[in-house]
Amino acid sequence: MTDEAAREPARDPIRDPIRDPIRDPIRDPIRDHDALALADELNRRAGAWRTEPAEDHRFEALALAVTANLPVLLWGEPGIGKSAGMRQLADGLGVPLETVIASVHEPSDFAGLPIVGDDPAATGVPMAPPDWAVRVARAGRGLVFFDELSSAPPAVQAALLRVVLERRVGSLTLPEPVRVVAAANPPSSAADGWHLSPPLANRFVHLHWTHDPRTVARGMAGTWPQVSIPRIDPARMPSAVARARGAVSGFLTARPGLTHQLPGDAEARGGAWPSPRSWEMVLRLLATGYATGAGREALSTVVVGAVGEGAGLELLAYLDNLDLPDPDRVLADPDAFALPDRGDRQLAFLTSVVAAVQGRLTRGRWEAGWTVLAKAVDAGIPDVAARAAVDLAALRDVDWPVPSGIDAFLDLLQLSGALTGDR
Repeated sequence: MTDEAAREPARDPIRDPIRDPIRDPIRDPIRDHDALALADELNRRAGAWRTEPAEDHRFEALALAVTANLPVLLWGEPGIGKSAGMRQLADGLGVPLETVIASVHEPSDFAGLPIVGDDPAATGVPMAPPDWAVRVARAGRGLVFFDELSSAPPAVQAALLRVVLERRVGSLTLPEPVRVVAAANPPSSAADGWHLSPPLANRFVHLHWTHDPRTVARGMAGTWPQVSIPRIDPARMPSAVARARGAVSGFLTARPGLTHQLPGDAEARGGAWPSPRSWEMVLRLLATGYATGAGREALSTVVVGAVGEGAGLELLAYLDNLDLPDPDRVLADPDAFALPDRGDRQLAFLTSVVAAVQGRLTRGRWEAGWTVLAKAVDAGIPDVAARAAVDLAALRDVDWPVPSGIDAFLDLLQLSGALTGDR
C-alpha cells in the first residue's frame, strides 16, 4: 500500500459508493428527484379542493335510483364528469367503487371463463368470474361502474344482460348491497358507437348527464358542490309503498295503452320506454322517493328515465292531480275520510289502502280496511271496490272473524275463493 493510499480515509460503500462517471453519474437531487417531487407537490395543490353543500337534481335523481337498487345508465358527452360523479356517489354511500371499461372487454369477461375441475361429469364446469367481481363480492357491498357501454359491441352487451338482470358474473352472484351504474356516450360521439339493444336498454333508468358552467367555474376556483345522499325514513316506508302501488295501478288502469310501447326506431328502442318491467321500476322509484322525501324535480327525472318522456310526463301530470289521502292515516281513523270523486282516483286510493294493510298486517288494520271498502259501496261504486275486496280478503288470518263490512262482497268473494271459514 502506498503512503497516499494509507493517508486516504476509508470509503463507506453504502454512504459513498464508487460510481462510474459515465454509466452511473452522480445524480443532481435538484435537477432530478427534487424537481419531480416539487412538480408533484404543485400538482397536488392545484388538484386540492373543498366542498360546500349544494342542490343538484340530476345527482339527486342518480342517488335516488341507486338507493332503489335499480341499474342506472348515464348518457353524456365525453369529459363532463360522469366518473367524478361516481367517485362522489361511492364516497357518499361509503362503499368501494369498481370501474369496468365495457368496450375493452370480451363477452367471457362477464359470462365467466370455464374452469374444468377433476370430474366435470359430477361437478360440472364452473364459470370463473373476473377479479373486479370477486373484490366486490368479498366486500359485500359496492358500486360497479360500467363505462363506455355504447362502445361495447352487441355480443358484450348481451353478456352484460345477466349481470344487470340477475346480478350474476360467471358463477358468482353479486351481493344485494352492490349497485350497478353504467355510462354511455351518444352513438354520434362514441368511438365505434352502437345503439343499445332493447332488452338491455329496458333494464336501465336512463339519465342525461350534463354540466353546469357555473359549477365548473366555481370548481376551478377550488370549491365543488357536495350533494347529500337520500336517506330512507323507516316511519315512511309502509305508506310510501302503498302510495306508489295505488298511483301506478290507478294510472295504468286509466291508461292501459301505455303498459307496453316498444318504439319503432332503433335509437328510441335504445333508451327509456314503457313496459311492465319499467313500470315496476317506476313503482320502486316512487316508493323510494316518498320514503326519502325526494324533491319533485329529481322524482320527475327518474320517472321519465324509466318509462320515457311521453308516458313519464303523463304519469307526472296524473300524480299532480291525484292528491290521495295518506292510507295509514285513513286506516287509523277509517270513519273520518272522504272518498275521492273520480273513478281512477278511487281505484288508486283503495289499492293504496290494501297495500298499506299488507305492508303492516294486523287485525285492527285489516278490519279498518273493510270499513273503507264499505264506504265505497255506500258511495255507489262496488265495482271499483271489488278488486280491492278480493285482495283484502286474501290477507285474512283464519282466526279472525269476518267483519260486517264484508257483506256487500260475499257473493264475489265466495266465487273467487278468497273467503273461507265461518262467519
